[in-house]
Amino acid sequence: MSLPITAKTNKNSHLEIGGCDVAELAKKYGTPLYVIDEATLRENCRNYIDSFKAAYPNSEIAFASKALCTVGISKLIAGEGLGFDVSSGGELFTVLKAGADPKKIYFHGNNKTLQEIEEGLKAGIGRFMVDNVEELANLEAIAGKLKKTANIMIRVNPGIDAHTHEFIQTGKTDSKFGVPLDQLDAFVQKIKTLKSVKLKGLHAHIGSQILDVKPFVEEAKLLLDLTLKYQTEELNLGGGLGISYSPDQKPPAVADFARAIAAVLKGKTKAKLILEPGRSIVGTAGITLYTVGVIKEIPGIRQYIIVDGGMADNPRPILYDAKYEAMLGNKMGRADTATVRVAGRFCESGDILVKEIKLPKVEAGDILVTTCTGAYNYSMASNYNRVPRPAMVLVGGGKSSVILKREKYEDLVRNDAD
Repeated sequence: MSLPITAKTNKNSHLEIGGCDVAELAKKYGTPLYVIDEATLRENCRNYIDSFKAAYPNSEIAFASKALCTVGISKLIAGEGLGFDVSSGGELFTVLKAGADPKKIYFHGNNKTLQEIEEGLKAGIGRFMVDNVEELANLEAIAGKLKKTANIMIRVNPGIDAHTHEFIQTGKTDSKFGVPLDQLDAFVQKIKTLKSVKLKGLHAHIGSQILDVKPFVEEAKLLLDLTLKYQTEELNLGGGLGISYSPDQKPPAVADFARAIAAVLKGKTKAKLILEPGRSIVGTAGITLYTVGVIKEIPGIRQYIIVDGGMADNPRPILYDAKYEAMLGNKMGRADTATVRVAGRFCESGDILVKEIKLPKVEAGDILVTTCTGAYNYSMASNYNRVPRPAMVLVGGGKSSVILKREKYEDLVRNDAD
C-alpha cells in the first residue's frame, strides 16, 4: 500500500502521518480532509533533482502545477529548487504569489487567452509552450506591443501510444495537443519570420500515469533527432511518470528513469533537458480522510459504506475508473471481515470511491483513509450539490498546519448575483 514515508501505526492502533494521528486530525479539522506529508513531498522533489543531475547535469525539474496548485504547496516546491509548468493565468498567479522564479516557469495550454499571454510576458516567464499558428500570431503581436521577446518551445505531437487511459493520453496522433510531425518544418519556418518570438527548444508530453520507461525513451529519441535537425538548445520531455495506486502498479524508480533518458542524450547533444513531473511529486504525499456515515446492507448483493465526501473532492474514479486503496485509520491492524463498496454522498449513482475492498467491521464514525490523493484530487474538485470543498493540512514533526481553508456556505454564494 502506497502511504507517505512517515506512515506508521501508533499505540492506539491509529494511522499516523507526519507524527499526527489521523483520528485527531479528523477531530480537529473535520472531514473530508486532504492531508499532505511534508517529508514525502520534499523527498520526492529532491529525488527528481538529484537523480537527473547525477545522470544528466544540464537538467531542470519543473513541477506540473495542475496536479496540485496552492500557494503553500507551491512555496514548498519552489523552496526545493523546482520550476513550474503552468496551464492557466490562475496557476501562473498562484505560483508567482508563492515566490516562484519567473524564468523557471513554462506556460502551457493549447488555447491561451490574450490576457494570459500578456500576463506571462509581463511576468517575464521563461518559456511559452506553443502548438498552433494562432498562438504564434498572438505572441508576436502582444510581445511586439510590450517591446518584449517571447521565448518559446514548440509542443510536438510525437504520435506515441503511452498505454494509459485514453483520456490522459496526449501524445497519440489524434490529439488536440501538439504540432503534427509532418507540419513541423513549416511551423519552424514561420517562427523564423517573426521579430518578437524566439524558438528555444522542443517539447512533447505523451500522457499521464505511465508505468514503463520505454515510451519515454522513444520520446527522448524523437526529440533528440528534432533537436539536432533544428539546432535548438532545449529539450522538454514533459511529465507523466505514474505512481502505485495499487499493488499491481509498479512504476520505475526515478533514478532508473533518469539513467534511461540520459543514455539517449549523452554524447549526442548538450541541450538542456527539462522534465515536468506532477503526480509523481505530490501523489504519494497525500491522503484523504472521510468519516463513515451510513452503512447500507443489501442482502445477497453487497454492503455500501457511505462517507461524507466523494466525487466532488475526488472525481478521478468517476472520470477514469481510477482505483484507490483504503483503510480504517482508527482501526489499524484489525482483521478484515468483509468485502465492501465505498460510496460517496453525492447525487450520482457513479459516485463510488472504491468498488471493492476488504475492511474490518465498519461502524458509523470510523475514519476512512484513501491513499495517493495528493495529485488531481483537490485540483479537480468541484462544488457539486453545492457542497463546500475540503480543507488541506500539511503535517510533519508531529505538527499540522492549515494550507487550504475549508470552504463555508458563504464562499459558495460569494460570486452569485441577485
